[in-house]
Amino acid sequence: MTQLISLFQGGIMFGTVILYGATGEILTEKSGNLNLGVPGIMYMGGIVGLMSVFFYEMNNPAPNKLLCILIAMGCAFAASVLGGLIYSILTISLRANQNVTGLTLTIFASGFANFFGGSLNKLAGGVGQISVATTSAAFRASLPFAQDLHPILSMLLGYGFMVYLAVVLAFVTNWVINRTSVGLNLRAVGENPATADAAGINVTRYKYLATCIGAGISGLGGLYYVMDYTKGTWDSDGGIERLGWLAVALVIFSSWKPKRGIWGAYLFGMLSWLYFYLPGLTRRSMELFKMLPYLVTVIVLVVVSLRRSRENQPPAGLGLPYFREER
Repeated sequence: MTQLISLFQGGIMFGTVILYGATGEILTEKSGNLNLGVPGIMYMGGIVGLMSVFFYEMNNPAPNKLLCILIAMGCAFAASVLGGLIYSILTISLRANQNVTGLTLTIFASGFANFFGGSLNKLAGGVGQISVATTSAAFRASLPFAQDLHPILSMLLGYGFMVYLAVVLAFVTNWVINRTSVGLNLRAVGENPATADAAGINVTRYKYLATCIGAGISGLGGLYYVMDYTKGTWDSDGGIERLGWLAVALVIFSSWKPKRGIWGAYLFGMLSWLYFYLPGLTRRSMELFKMLPYLVTVIVLVVVSLRRSRENQPPAGLGLPYFREER
């Protein structure tokens, strides 16, 4: 029972990181932009959020917890939006290849994050010596209502506010996409930008806004990973990148539906932790179990392709550049 609860908790932790990335990427892809730079954007959100509160806490004997949260989240979101803006300028305005641009952004941002993460470790006195204890504790603090529940429920629900924020953002994104005129215009841009343009919709504006806001949401996943899983330190083991690629895979798994992405993210999170709880695994078999989330995605992709259900297909204009002059 204890191991099951532990697996569930680990799944929630990793699943939350994946959910932020997937929710942001679903919003981006609904506009027709395929941003494979999600892992890099999550790197940017994580390192910039960490750096901002490190310098705030460094010479502050009594840092304010609320201010720590606002500084970290504001800087992480802004840095991630900047990553989305770079991608947008290159692919929308300069018409660069979306796949190449996204992969380049991931490579650049991972190097950027690990360079400054290493510098931050050196400045703090060594690996694991970065001191943002106040901020990390504020992010990891369970909500007050969880303390009044049954001990088992308290253990299962005693998470920081960013876990619940991820679920709320997924529902809000789903509502905006499917229940508002803005979402209708966004889906029109992703399906057929030429028709949307002819109807008077500003295609460029919608693509820019969806990509930048989606990148900002994805970047919060990197911040959550740093503040919760690594407890306010920088680890260059590539964990953010692995979860970032799972977020991209979850977009396909969820059929571009944010609500479906919620349970899918937690499933991926538990599958990512499963090998820790299986006895007698060798290193080789352990690597096989790490493939499970991707294997599940491939199976779902095959099933969806065979069924050819229109509602489960990606936006028709996904990954295709739009040239207004050719309309």
